[in-house]
Parts: sequence; C-alpha cells; structure tokens
Amino acid sequence: MPVIPFPAPRSLTTTPGGAALDAPVHVTADPDLPPQGYRLRTGPDGVTVDHRDALGLRYALRTLDQLRAGHDYTATGYDISDHPDFPVRGFLLDISRDRVPTRRTLARWIEILALARFTQLELYGEHTYAFRDHRDVWQDASPLTADDLRWLDARCAAAGIELVANQNTFGHMERFLRHPRHAHRAENPEGFERGGVHRPPSTLEPTDDNAAFATALVAEAAGEVRSRRLNIGADEPFELGRGRSAERVAEQGVGEVYFSFVTRLMAPWLEAGYTVEFWADVFADHPGLMDRVPPGAVPVVWQYDGPRLLSEVIDGDTPEARTWQRLGADLDNLREGFRSRGKLLSEAGVPFWVAPGASNWNSLLGRIDNAVDNMLDAAETGRENAAQGFLLTSWGDHGHWDAPSVAYGPVVFGGAVSWSLEANRDLDIAAVLDDHVLLDEARLTGGVLTRLGRVHRDLGVPLLNGSPIARALFPDPAVPLPALPAPEALDRVAATLTACGDDLTAADPAAADGDVVRRELHHAVALARFAVDVLRARAAVTADADSVPDADAIDPTTARRLLRRIEPLLAEQRACWLLRSRPGGLDDSIRELDRLRHQLTAAAHA
Repeated sequence: MPVIPFPAPRSLTTTPGGAALDAPVHVTADPDLPPQGYRLRTGPDGVTVDHRDALGLRYALRTLDQLRAGHDYTATGYDISDHPDFPVRGFLLDISRDRVPTRRTLARWIEILALARFTQLELYGEHTYAFRDHRDVWQDASPLTADDLRWLDARCAAAGIELVANQNTFGHMERFLRHPRHAHRAENPEGFERGGVHRPPSTLEPTDDNAAFATALVAEAAGEVRSRRLNIGADEPFELGRGRSAERVAEQGVGEVYFSFVTRLMAPWLEAGYTVEFWADVFADHPGLMDRVPPGAVPVVWQYDGPRLLSEVIDGDTPEARTWQRLGADLDNLREGFRSRGKLLSEAGVPFWVAPGASNWNSLLGRIDNAVDNMLDAAETGRENAAQGFLLTSWGDHGHWDAPSVAYGPVVFGGAVSWSLEANRDLDIAAVLDDHVLLDEARLTGGVLTRLGRVHRDLGVPLLNGSPIARALFPDPAVPLPALPAPEALDRVAATLTACGDDLTAADPAAADGDVVRRELHHAVALARFAVDVLRARAAVTADADSVPDADAIDPTTARRLLRRIEPLLAEQRACWLLRSRPGGLDDSIRELDRLRHQLTAAAHA
C-alpha cells in the first residue's frame, strides 16, 4: 500500500516500480517553483528532487525518508509536488503561566515542530527571562537565560526553524507591577474590577518612560537570537482609560491612545529593519487605525474557539454567553470567528496573520474538536484574505496544569493545515501521533489523546475557552460553571477515563519521551476522575433552579473523602511537572487548586 507522507502533499501519484533503497538522489534548484516548494520523483531510474530553496530541499528529503520507511518503497514509484499555503507557520508556547520548559523539553518540541513543518517558534514571555536589572521579578521563576536562548536559537536553526523573541509590553505586566519599584508604571496601581472580581494591576500607563522600559525588555531577549522578527504582544490592556490615561482616552479615544503607544514600542525595531508582530485585539476594533500601520508591522488576529462552539453558546443566549458579555467580550464579533477581522484587514490592505489556539489550556485534557474547528477557520479565512502567517498558540492559563503531550495533536494538525489545508483537513490525528510522534506500535496512545480531548463535549456543558473538568478543579468566580453535567454524562465520561487508563497501560510509545507521556496522561486521567467526582458531589446537592452549587455545598462526608485524595494528586503533579519543566513556577501553579481545597475544607467542617 502506498505511503501517504505527513503532512499530506497537495499532489501525489504512484506508478509500478520503485527506486532502490541506495539509489542516488539527484538534486536541482528550480527558481520557478513556489517558495519552500519541491517536486520529488522516485522510480527505477532513481530519485530526483527539484526544490526552490533550502526549506524546500529540507521538506523533500524528509518526505523521501518517510517514503523509504514504507515496505512498498522499492515496488512503487512516487511523484510528489508540494508547497505551503502560508509562508510563515509558527508555534507560540506560553512559558509564563507558569511552566518554563527544560532544555530537553524544548528539544522535543523542536523535533515535533520540524516534523509538522513549522518555520517559527515563539516562547511567550512576561517575567521568565533573566533580565539583567530585574532579578526581583524572575528570581523564583527558573527563567530562561541568555545562554538558553543562544542554545535554542542554534537548535532551531539546525531544524529549519526561526526562533523569534516574544515579550509582552503593555498588558499582562502584573509580574512586574506587583513589585514596589515598578508600581508607579501601572495605569491603575490599585488594580481593577473585571467580572465582579478585583484583579491586581496588569497594564502599563502609556508613557514615553514606560515605552523605553518595555523596549529595553524586548531588546535583551531579541539580542540573543538571530531572527529579524519579534513579537511585542501588547494585548488585553484591560485598565487602559480607567486609570491615569482616563483623561487622554476621553479626549482622543481608546484606539488612538492605544495605537500611539504601540507605534512607539514598534518604532525602534522597524527603523532597524525588523518585522514586528503585535496582537490585533484592540487595534482591529478601530477601523480608523487601518491606514496607520507602518510597513513591517504585522497585526496578529487571535481567536480561540471554533465556529461550531461559538454558535452553540452565543446563538442560544446561554448563561455562558452572558458571562463573557459581562467580562467585556464582543459577542457579535466573536461569533464571526476569524472572518470579520480578517476581511476588515484584507480590504484595508493591511498584511496580517491568523492565530488559532491548541485548546490545551483551561481544559486539563485538551479540547481537540474545538482546536481542529478553530484551526480550520483560521486556515480558511487566512487563505481567503491573503494572510501571510499562521501562528498556533498554546497558552497556560490557571497554571498550565495540562501536560505538554495534550498539545501534540493540535500541533501536528496545525502544522499540516497551515502547510496544505485541502490535503490535510481530514487528517487522522491519532494515526499521525502514533506513527510519527510517539512511535506507538500498539497504536493506542494517539487514540487516548484524541478521546481525552473530546471529554469536555461528552459532559454536555458547552463552555468558551475551557472545559467543565478544569472549571471544577479551578473555580473562578468571574467565569462560573453555568450548569452541572447530567448524571448519565458523568457516568459516560467516567467510563471513558477508565478505558483510556487501560489503553495507556497497554500502550508502547517508543519515542524518547514515551514513558513520560504515559505517566503524565495516567495522572491527567486521575485528575479528571477527581474532577468528575467533584462535579458528581455538587450535583447531589439540592439547589434552587437558578444556581449551581459550589463545592462548599457538598455534604461533609463526601467533602472529607475528596480532601483525602488531593495530596497524592498534588504529589504526582509535582513529579510529572519536574519531568518536563523547571521548578520555578511550580508552587504558583499548585496554588491554583487552593480555591477548591478551601471550598472542600469549608464543606467538610459544615
């Protein structure tokens, strides 16, 4: 049976008669091929490769390796033509909430990204780089150092991947602003209210001094890598116009004040010939700014839920939709997925990228169906509107409790559909994981990952940006669980978790991290079982029709039984974390379970 390489090429034909395993490879540069493109032919006369550039040659030879691994290679001739839909295919990994990966973990990510033909890696940073003058900010975080970045830059370059510096510069600066010597930089030093919850200051006041401060942070990381591209973030400045800039925003408008500061942040880099990415969440809400984007600046449109889920939650005017509306979400725009902003930027002639999500965060087990829907929306919209880049994001909200392997499936799918959407939209993710990533001859681990990634749907409580499993473990008063799963749904999920645990025991992933993947997924299953039992205990409480009982309403005997299970789970969480990640940030992440622990403790003593 002919081999279908990964990613599936846009054109593949076969003929009887293959090449010898030791047949010489004749390589020719062809400037008429599309960028990163190649044509690979094998047969009785040998092997020929025509390629446009270095990446095209790399991809051709990796495809040839996959063909050679097939048992039919010497009996079947192949003719493959291929090139990408998106010239830039990037992966962003959050290393600031709170996992900082070890070098071994980063090396593993590079292997997977190279397999999936990503061209760019960004490590999203806030406080987890060892800035020279800010030891007080990063000293407990086990940050990446200059040596780490230079090492990683070299590893990426050897794999055909560009390491791009990423440092947030406007919102999400709370790790700096919590320190007294930086408090004066805050837009609102007293913090702010969002969703009925008081939050610490997170946004810089848009001043020249703060622009210089943020630019210096970017410069430290950017100075250690070779790329002439960087990402300044600048997303979600929640307090903008609600503190020290209130008067300016009242006079000029929030879009003007926002973009004036962002262009100050970009200016020195654009003048030096860099390409500068920035998040488009504020920018795209102000069409009047479209003609002011300087050459070399790239707004990146992010959206992390797929059209099917958005329609289910928003069109039904659900409590979940009303919660996000209270948080300030523009539901009309959200409902459109990537299309409204993509069309707006395209018609304005502004080059832009699309940034879907891996749906690993706020989920514990992943949300694979949502990730696929979200990435298809991004790829379709990006192609329709001539987007130049596709940046898949893997965030770490609520302490990054999900295991790194939970994102493996979304990463291989994202790489494939950003390479060639039509050839890969029906990709068998489980098979790719087993055959190419985890090397599981039993062909079980990939199926476990995809089945676990559908558990959130099986619970029957559709949520934006999260799953009921994660909301049970990490209750957030700003985003409450709108309903409890039905008892029969909890039973089905419990059965799925048991079956997945059994399959993991029988699985045999031969990849270098195969044993780690099995252990961390066994632990994820145990955490999910615990969350199911928390949900079951809450469902057993009689509540009025308009509210969902909190864990502190659980009967005392059940609460005490659940409390006894927490410490062993935390011990294994620590052990699994340290197999992949540095110790800094672990205590902060573990504390994310404190709210549930306190609720159970209160219930146990009721």
